[in-house]
Parts: sequence; C-alpha cells; structure tokens
Amino acid sequence: MMGIYGQDWASYQSSAPDTSGLGFVFVKVTEGLSYVNPEWVAQRDHAKAAGLVWGAYHYPHMDNAVEAEADYFLAQVAWKPGDMACLDWEGYDSANQGVPASRQLAYKEAWLRYVKSKLPRNPVGMYCNTDYWRTIDTTGYYGDFLWIATAGRGAGDPGIQASWLFHQYSEEGGLDRDYCRLDSTQALRDWTLSFQPGPTPPPTEDDMPQWHSGTVTPGAQPTVALVPHGTAWSAAGNRRLHLGMDRIGDPGARATVRVAIHDGRTWSSERTVEVSAAGGTVDVDLSPDVVKVSLQTTAEGVAYAIESW
Repeated sequence: MMGIYGQDWASYQSSAPDTSGLGFVFVKVTEGLSYVNPEWVAQRDHAKAAGLVWGAYHYPHMDNAVEAEADYFLAQVAWKPGDMACLDWEGYDSANQGVPASRQLAYKEAWLRYVKSKLPRNPVGMYCNTDYWRTIDTTGYYGDFLWIATAGRGAGDPGIQASWLFHQYSEEGGLDRDYCRLDSTQALRDWTLSFQPGPTPPPTEDDMPQWHSGTVTPGAQPTVALVPHGTAWSAAGNRRLHLGMDRIGDPGARATVRVAIHDGRTWSSERTVEVSAAGGTVDVDLSPDVVKVSLQTTAEGVAYAIESW
C-alpha cells in the first residue's frame, strides 16, 4: 500500500525527535487559553530542517469562547505557505468532560470555519477518533482534511467511510504514529501548497478591454497605437478612433493630426484631422482588419482612444 508515515509531537517528546522514515509531523502548539508547548518552536524547526511537511494543532477547552482560543493559537505561529493548522477535537479531560456534546459539536464547526477565514491559503483540518466521529459529530464537516485516530488498526485502515487524509494508527510507547494516504512527501507538500494563489494568468482574448487610450507625443516621430484584437474585438460590429485635445484652461487650443492606418499588410494613405479643445472629439471609423494606427502632430495635448462596441 502506497503512503507515507509521520508522527505527532507534544511536550512529552524532545525538542529534536528522531525523524528517520518520516514524511510529515504535527506538533501541539496550544491548549485552551493559557498553555503553549515549550518545545513547539524547536520541534517545528527540527522537522522542517529534516524536510518534513509540518502542521500545528490546538487542543481545545470547549467551554471557552471559540474565537478567543483560535486567536490564541493563531497568534503563536508565523504561518508559512504549506503549514497545516489542525483542531485536536477530543475532550476526555477534566476541562471538557462537563461540556455538552452539542456545545462540543458547535465548537468544532465554529473553530474550523473561523481559522479557515484567517488562514485561507493554508489547509485547515481536524483530528478526532472514531468515538467522536461516530457519536459527537453529526455534520461530517472537517474543513480541508480529516485526521482520524483508530489505534490498533493497521496503518491506512481506519475503518471509516469518510475521505480521510491522515490516520493515527498507533500510540505505542507514548509516541503517536501516523499515516498519510498520499504516495510521497512531495505529493503531500504539493497538496498543502495548492492552497496558495497561483500566478495571475495572462488575459484571454475575451478579457481584452473594449477601450484603449493614450496621448500623442508631439514631434516629427509618429505615435503608433496598436489596435487590440482577439475574439471579443473581432465580434464587435463597430470600431472607432477618437481624437481630441486635452488642454485644461486653453479652450482655443487647436491641433492638426496626421493619421495613417495599417491593415496588417500596408499603411493606408495619410489623412489630416483637425481637432480643438473647444470642439470635442473627432471620430475616425476603423475597419475590423485594422491592427495599428499612426498618429503624428506637433501640438501638445492631443489624446486618442480606440473603442469597439
């Protein structure tokens, strides 16, 4: 059976446990509103230095305010891409035994959603055993991943139908041993990093703007404006070049603009367009095959826009 092995560590373990044969590790960071594992930073750094995928978990006191406990947990860690956050959802200790099952369920639901809202780019999931999964849980909600504990069953055979990712299969010798059903450490790392935003894709043809504008640089050298193209522009029934003056405070400003149009093969004959600040824009119709226009003027303040509709 393909898969990788890991462990979960708390203060019972040393600051640098043996990582031989491991691909991942979860480390207890906080409990309730006042406890921080004194070894967690060293354990995390040791795990990452060994090339392991790392996750942090919080053990709750479920009578406390959910957001207060979640914020306490989140504030301990400078979260990095690929770090996993986990709720250790169980409550057999004195802090939780008197908390009704309905409250424990509500705590789990709220904690996972709140932490996910704070860590949208990291996987946020839940640890529980089959007793909690079958008797306390009624929703099946576990965030981004389920880490199920069934000590005494073989690694990768937790005995539940839910789509689990991690299985705690042994607590032998005071050390929790875990299994991940992904087939390599790299596959797990890739999965954790998949929550990060990817590079912004280049705009498609249909994303091209329907309005393209700029200014004409005065002088003997013409300004060449490329006409946007693509399916969105090709489908437009009309295409037009607008020319105008942008001379604030000088309504008498005028300019002569020499315009040439290229259809992908040759330049058209040059035409002259007169524009003025007082007269508004002057329009030049463009055919669908136009790919660029050449604009030349000696005057300051000439602006152009190319529109399709």
